[in-house]
Amino acid sequence: MRIALALLAASTLLMTVGRARAGERQLAHMVFFTLKEDTPENRKKLIAACDKYLTGHEGTVYYSAGEVADDLKRDVNDRQFHVSLHVVFANRKAHDTYQTHPRHLQFIKENKDLWAKVRVFDSYVEPPANR
Repeated sequence: MRIALALLAASTLLMTVGRARAGERQLAHMVFFTLKEDTPENRKKLIAACDKYLTGHEGTVYYSAGEVADDLKRDVNDRQFHVSLHVVFANRKAHDTYQTHPRHLQFIKENKDLWAKVRVFDSYVEPPANR
């Protein structure tokens, strides 16, 4: 029972961390990396670096990083990347702080030689319950 209560408390805390104040929109920051050399090792290295440097930033509502879904090859699938990063921030201010944070800058410094191209898609989003 204690474990269940602790898990419930932790999930409630995670849901409220970084929640935008009334009137602020969340900012979805989606980054798609095309590697210079697409190898399983380079994919894993970049994902591990994302996990090390790009998680836990103040104002983060959601984080994930992963590989292109090699088994999805429909005509509408954009396959011009190898690794993707998805971060949703509580607001624009949290995003802007992240962009200049030393951990983010260290991530770029240590990994920029891995990628040939980086595409960034930023958009304002809000959960359906808020519409």
